[in-house]
Amino acid sequence: MSIPKYPPNTVRSLLSTDYVTDVTRQVLTERLSAPSRQPEFFSAAEYSLLETVCHRLIPQDDGLQIIEIWGSIDDRLAENKSNGWRYDTMPTDHEAYRRGLAGLEESAQGLFQQPFQRLSSDQQDHILSLVQTGDAPGDTWKTMPSERFFEEMLAEAVENYYSHPLVQEMIGYVGMADQPAWNRLGLNNLEDREPRQI
Repeated sequence: MSIPKYPPNTVRSLLSTDYVTDVTRQVLTERLSAPSRQPEFFSAAEYSLLETVCHRLIPQDDGLQIIEIWGSIDDRLAENKSNGWRYDTMPTDHEAYRRGLAGLEESAQGLFQQPFQRLSSDQQDHILSLVQTGDAPGDTWKTMPSERFFEEMLAEAVENYYSHPLVQEMIGYVGMADQPAWNRLGLNNLEDREPRQI
């Protein structure tokens, strides 16, 4: 199955129009121009491990600029932000990420006697699969359900990735054009500003 392709700059072009509110324009422009981040919440080792994990969860081999989704996670935790709820079996987000990353390392050592980042992609995926199903070895996972950690981490990684304007361009998404001017609501009835597949 071929992946649909859309014209470049569709989202970036929309940012200069009246279809986008000022607040949305500012947020998306900041995402486009964000510099490479240094960790504020995580240690350098934790940050590097999270980067590796994010690359396994969402491989970025599409030729686009690399979206630093791990940096957005670090920013959120450093700013002490949350979505306002958590599973009652989970610790705070801060503690969950610290334990979860430590658990990944523990599982890697237990299964392959090497740090997670030195493993092959297949071995890393195997460990992540065990974490996802709640079957990862290690004492850390006795203190926190690994499947909940995986669910929360994956959801945040996906949210950070698909909220970036370059990714939205790649998938032909222009829903960020948030001024109330959507009139063509029928199936396959596109607004003029909506991109057509190439």
